[in-house]
Amino acid sequence: MNGPWPSRRAWAIVVPAALALAVLTALVVAAHGAPFRVDAALHDAALEQRSAGSLDAAILVTDTGTGVIPYTVAALAGWIARRRVQVALASVAVLALGQLVRMALRVTVDRPRPPLADRVTDSSGAAFPSGHATTSALVAGLLAWALLRVAPPLAGRVAAACCALWAVSVAATRVFLGVHWPTDIAGGWLLATCWLVLTLPVLTAFTDRQPQAPRPWARPRERAGKQPDSGATAGR
Repeated sequence: MNGPWPSRRAWAIVVPAALALAVLTALVVAAHGAPFRVDAALHDAALEQRSAGSLDAAILVTDTGTGVIPYTVAALAGWIARRRVQVALASVAVLALGQLVRMALRVTVDRPRPPLADRVTDSSGAAFPSGHATTSALVAGLLAWALLRVAPPLAGRVAAACCALWAVSVAATRVFLGVHWPTDIAGGWLLATCWLVLTLPVLTAFTDRQPQAPRPWARPRERAGKQPDSGATAGR
């Protein structure tokens, strides 16, 4: 069926991701929020690698994954995709609705965070799934989507890889700063994957229906849809 809904290839991604998220959530609930062995091992390893400089750098990176920055980047992604306010707002809506789903899951699971003594930065609320990991993955996906639409293929892929690298960096800081267990990060990534696969086709269809904005570098005649006068050109 043609339309905005995910393709078979998309469903091949979202179904395993959704199942993995459901299984991970069930395991966290069954353990009453207690960390798994892999959580404890990676948490302890992160504590051993800390230094004053690395903690300062981690705080700078982690701050880009929350607050006004992600929503600004989401709006920028929509603007890049079509240079229309409607698309920028739709992109922000994808992020905001994804946040509502994430918060609902967080309240439902209500997993405790790592010990307070291990935390280096402020944190609030339950741990699963990680808000920073989910948010940065959603924003990275939106920005990569926009850049892949407008950039040449190779440049688009490089830019998308940079977006993914930023999201991974933000997520890694949450473990390094002691405010999340690694499986909180995994939950955030799985949730973001499901949400992007389900919403990006709808956002793409909406974007494609918007009028194409004129290129800012185009000549005035081109912006108005006019061709240069052939007679004037021939007489030059």
